[in-house]
Amino acid sequence: MSTTALIVIDMLSPYDHEDVELLEASAEEVVPPLAELVRRAHRRDDVDVIYVNDNYGDFAGAKEQIEDRARKGRRPDLVEPLLPPEGCAFLPKVRHSAFFGTSLEYLLQRQEVETVILTGQVTEQCILYTALDAYVRHYSIRIPEDCVAHIHADLARAALRMMERNMRAEITASARCLPT
Repeated sequence: MSTTALIVIDMLSPYDHEDVELLEASAEEVVPPLAELVRRAHRRDDVDVIYVNDNYGDFAGAKEQIEDRARKGRRPDLVEPLLPPEGCAFLPKVRHSAFFGTSLEYLLQRQEVETVILTGQVTEQCILYTALDAYVRHYSIRIPEDCVAHIHADLARAALRMMERNMRAEITASARCLPT
């Protein structure tokens, strides 16, 4: 059983949506530290690495189809370093929160997770809504700010502040977010 789960949200993207240019610039900065954090977490027995990714309306698509679509998208360089390592849980989602309509809550309870580390994109959307859902479910929340990408920097700053203040999230750096 793991007491901590690293959740990677929506990083398998074809980058073909509105405001994508703004998101790409932020994602370029986030991918290297996030890839390193995933590697570190995956090596640990006390951390579950869980990918939760938008299914982009393809309700028949599984992990392989979502990965394939992302690899063939505009920015495979942002996707390849973050492909899920072998043995990681992968949950498709359809809305903003990683909890909505997925088995994430059941998985976290089954693994006796107490702390969730939220990473991925978009800070002011999917990360924020997932943090709220984690908070109301009584999880401790940790957000490495160098591992969350945004579309609008001002809204991302406000979202991080809200998560810290209203949801008691610990905003930290990826290098410090996993206890040794």
